[in-house]
Amino acid sequence: MLFWPLYMMHWFRTLPFLTGWFLDRLLGDPEGWTHPVIWFGKWIAAGERKLNNSANRFMKGTFLAILLTGGTFTGCYLLLLIARNIHPLLADVLITIGVFYCLAGKTLIKEVKNVFEAVERNLEDGRKQVGRIVGRDTSELSEHEIKTAALETLSENLSDGVIAPMFWFALLGLPGMMTYKMVNTLDSMIGYRNERYKDFGCAAAKIDDMANYLPARITAYLMLAVSGNWNKRMFLAEFGNAHASPNAGYPEAALAAILDCRFGGPHAYFGEIVEKPYIGTNERLFTINDLHTAIRVNNKTEVIMGMIICLIVALNLIPL
Repeated sequence: MLFWPLYMMHWFRTLPFLTGWFLDRLLGDPEGWTHPVIWFGKWIAAGERKLNNSANRFMKGTFLAILLTGGTFTGCYLLLLIARNIHPLLADVLITIGVFYCLAGKTLIKEVKNVFEAVERNLEDGRKQVGRIVGRDTSELSEHEIKTAALETLSENLSDGVIAPMFWFALLGLPGMMTYKMVNTLDSMIGYRNERYKDFGCAAAKIDDMANYLPARITAYLMLAVSGNWNKRMFLAEFGNAHASPNAGYPEAALAAILDCRFGGPHAYFGEIVEKPYIGTNERLFTINDLHTAIRVNNKTEVIMGMIICLIVALNLIPL
């Protein structure tokens, strides 16, 4: 009788999520394949060209952010509803495809591996490779700074690219997951504090901050738990807020605690030096072993979160 509740769970309902997750782990983001984020980017760019001018830029940017996030959720919800009315299997296929496109676990690890391999060849290759995954100026980075940037990105994007999409899937199904990707794309394109976007992209940045508030903290604590460093959780209280972003500092602080290292410091963005607080205290050079440790932590964290999502789906708690 103890296992009767497990027997009664709707495990078959996890198949669309599991299949999409498996495809991401198997394929990543194959070169040349179309991707919803590309469409999101085109819509955002078109809206920015049309609206980011003259007066009332804050209101125009807020309108664009609400229009695109609300439109993404409504469109995805209606598409699933229509598909389900045609045949339930069609809706499951759409969920599988959506989950596959919304997760970026394999691609993230692949890109960071490529950075470490490139910098071992020569410094210029490393700078070019890390420039693919960070927004800062990489033209004068040292070998240590390149590796630091890659590891910071690995931890931060574990939250943005894996845990947060799963979190929003758990709350609102595929429409929530797709809407989160729109929010994240808006922030990555217009959520900057420079002259061009400080007013227009303000709402997009704030929405992204809210959308990532819980996922970033869940990511950080899961990272410490799976790595056997739960006793270092006070490290998050000390350094989690030591970042311009209210969220990115938490997974970075978790990885800094695990690796016993230091992240942060001054970075160049759009020609300007931005002073960032340090996260951690032990300044040391990184080795390939640090990359392997970070990758293991990422993989284990993703697996635990995925299992939690499957349990939630099996309990029939998600409005799929």
